[in-house]
Formats: sequence, structure tokens, C-alpha cells
Amino acid sequence: MQIGVLVAICCAVGAAGCRRATPEAGAAKRPLVGVSLLTQTHAFYKELEDGLREEAAARHLDLVVVACEMDPAKQAAQIEDFVAQRVSAILVAPCDSNAIGADLAGPERAHIPVFSADIAVRTGHVVSHVASDNVQGGRLAAQTLARLLGDRGRVLVIDQPEVASVQDRVRGFVEEMRNHPQITIVGRPSGSGQRAKAMAVMEDMLQAHRDLNGVFGINDDSALGAAAVLESAGRKDIVVVGYDATPEAQAAIARGSPLKADVVQYPRKIGKTAIDIIARYLNGEKVEPLVAVGVGVVDAAALGRQ
Repeated sequence: MQIGVLVAICCAVGAAGCRRATPEAGAAKRPLVGVSLLTQTHAFYKELEDGLREEAAARHLDLVVVACEMDPAKQAAQIEDFVAQRVSAILVAPCDSNAIGADLAGPERAHIPVFSADIAVRTGHVVSHVASDNVQGGRLAAQTLARLLGDRGRVLVIDQPEVASVQDRVRGFVEEMRNHPQITIVGRPSGSGQRAKAMAVMEDMLQAHRDLNGVFGINDDSALGAAAVLESAGRKDIVVVGYDATPEAQAAIARGSPLKADVVQYPRKIGKTAIDIIARYLNGEKVEPLVAVGVGVVDAAALGRQ
């Protein structure tokens, strides 16, 4: 009898120990955030990803980071994968601000909150959007180009109209140029945000507008592509203003290329702020629907002071 009682007690204690271990293991599980970026090849997004990872480590969140590389179908599949994984939250930088709306129905049905960074979602629900103040950035680009041109001339915008952040940049640029009536915007052709396409656009526009004076490239691939064509053509009379201030763009400005100035963003801060917003929301806090991160301008004089 004593042996039987002892065995029973040991079994009961062992079972109780097992029961206690299960919730503790569950409690240790960290929230997982699925991130679908526009690309992981551009310097801006590399720095943004660094910010995401730094803040996630500080806030005890796990990340799975992928990129659609500008393919809407690929981004749709990535969002589906996140839903299947039952992530705690999703962060997107959409390659098509309108098309992505249909892809967010899955997370909504699964009650997974969606956030966006850098590029806004135009259709579909997101909890919060974190990005540079792109309208202000567009205004700064216009002011800078107007100053470089002495407030007169004919300018070209190398656009990427399907991207919400670019729409805001171009809107700010066009609005500000209305304050400079002796400057005419002669066209807004799309370079799709890609250097090779921007070069092809620049070559065509040089033929169509031989009296061109200035170019606004909506990102640095666009601006550097345009500058390369202008250098090859010997057109030192045309100046370029870009957007992003990547190290390559800053080097081009410093050496006196046609790229004379760049709107500078702070992608690491965007990444860190986006994770902070997600962590606060998952903690039950109320978060802002829109968080704008400031921008600035770099030119040769500013680089010389660094």
C-alpha cells in the first residue's frame, strides 16, 4: 500500500509539473511580424530594414522580412503566406498602392492588423502609416531646382505614378512650382523608379526638348540614370535634383556631376518608428494613423560641411 501511494503521489506531482510547463512555454513565445518590402536591393530599403531589425530586437519582436521586388503578384503571395503563418501583424511597403487593397482582405478576415511604411496603401485598411513627409520633400525639390535655375527654365519630372509616396512627391513639386511662374514643367514620363528605364526616358526627352534646363528624379535611381545620360551627352547646362540621398547620389553630387542636390530621407528612423508603432499597438495602446518623418536637402555645400 505504501508503495502504491508513493507511486500515485509521484505521478500526480509529475503531471502537475507537466501542466505548469505548458503555459510557461506558450507565454515565452514572442510576437511575429511579417514584413513585405518593395525591394531589398535599394540602399534606402536596406537602411530601412536595418531600422526595423534594430527596433524589433529592442522591443522583443520577431521579424520575417521578404521583398516583392516590385512584383504585385509576388507581394500578394507573401501576404497570403503571412496569414497562413498566423503572424501577429503585417507591415507592407506596397509596390502598387491601389492594387494591394484586394490583398489585404485576407489579413482582415484573419484579424491580423496591417501597417505600412514608406509607401501608402490607397485602398484597403491599415492601422498606421509611417513615411517621410513626401509632399514637403517634393516642395523642397522644387524650391532647390528653382534656385539652381535662377527661377526660370523648362524642367522634366521622371515619374513613377503607381506609387503613393511618389504621387505625394510629385504633388508637392507641382504645387511649389506654381510659385515659380517662369518655370515650365514640360513632361512627367514614368521611369518606373528604375535606372535603366530612367536613362531611356532621359535620352528620349533630350531629343524632344532640346531646350531643357532641369530634371527632378523621383528617386536616386531615376536621378542617377538621368545624370548619366546628360554626362554622356555633354549637357552641362542641365541640372538634376534627386530624392533619397543614397551614398552613390551624394558621391555624384560631391564630384560635380549633373546631379546637384538631393532630398534626404531618414529610412532607418522610418523603420524604427514603424516597429515602435506596431509594438505599441500589440500592447493595446492607441496609435496614430499617420506618422510623418521629416526630410531635408543635401547639396555640395552641405556635403562639404560634413
